[in-house]
Amino acid sequence: MSEERRLEVLRAIVEDYVSTREPVGSRVLTERHRLGVSPATIRNDMAALEEAGLIAQPHTSAGRIPTDKGYRLFVDRLAEVRPLSTPQKRAIETFLSEAVDLDDVLIRAGRLIAQLTGQVAVVQYPSLRRSGLRHLELVPVGGERLLVVVITDTGRVEQRYLEVPRPADPDGGPVLDDVTLGELRARLNAAAAGKGLTDLPVAFARVVEHLDPALVGLATAVAETVVETLGEENEERIVLAGTANLARASMRFEQGLSPVLEALEEQVVLLGLLTEMAVDGVAVRIGHENRLEGLAQASVVTSGYGSGDEGGDPVAILGSIGPTRMDYPGTIASVRAVARYLSRVLPH
Repeated sequence: MSEERRLEVLRAIVEDYVSTREPVGSRVLTERHRLGVSPATIRNDMAALEEAGLIAQPHTSAGRIPTDKGYRLFVDRLAEVRPLSTPQKRAIETFLSEAVDLDDVLIRAGRLIAQLTGQVAVVQYPSLRRSGLRHLELVPVGGERLLVVVITDTGRVEQRYLEVPRPADPDGGPVLDDVTLGELRARLNAAAAGKGLTDLPVAFARVVEHLDPALVGLATAVAETVVETLGEENEERIVLAGTANLARASMRFEQGLSPVLEALEEQVVLLGLLTEMAVDGVAVRIGHENRLEGLAQASVVTSGYGSGDEGGDPVAILGSIGPTRMDYPGTIASVRAVARYLSRVLPH
């Protein structure tokens, strides 16, 4: 019974500290919460929680604040995620469904998370390595250049140029006419239908085997370009929103704002952190659990998105970054809801 009561005392301390941003004392707990025990018992419970490293006394204050370990126990065992209201859910779905393209929908998702949490939002672009080919377009751009347009099944559009010599067909005319390119495009698109990145080389090779010898070089170059494009990692990028929220008083960081800003500027490292947290669900890293030194006073709540209605691995990650003294239930609910709706509005 004492263990359950101490967990309730920890829950009360976390909730009060998040709400008031002030260290919490035993008298305040007695007045605000119906814990059913005397102030002396609460003081004993607080002493036990402090000894366990779950709360700490900042400076000379009589109150206590949660530690990273305390927040972790709160998130893992005590936090009750509050579902968003029906109007909130409807607003999210409407706002995201009005996006005109992938860039727009990701920017809107970031703005939504920032508005719902009052913190910084981070949205990763769908990884090309986890994307499939939705459509391939071949556009001659004059001379010996060909524009290869790769549209992924997550709506991402990549463009690559090929330098292709124009061999003559047996009749002396150019091979790269609209009819020839249209046929090549159709065959490659048909071969790629329903295939993942690892299956594309074999599928494209079968197409090349049955082509006119004059087109083998071109078809091979196009196929290699598509596979290389989908296999690239160096073009991964993220959307940041709500950085202005860092200036709000409620976003106070114990070691100041500069380390957090510097961490957010290191987008490659930040992408690595998101990738580490990639799960088909919500993940939470608290304070020193983050390998980024600048986020040692921050918590990161993330969720994968884009796995589709039938499940599967997420194509990218989105999340919220704020002080360890954050509203975890509210942040988790917001991040999870936006991830789910983003998965629905993305093309599949």
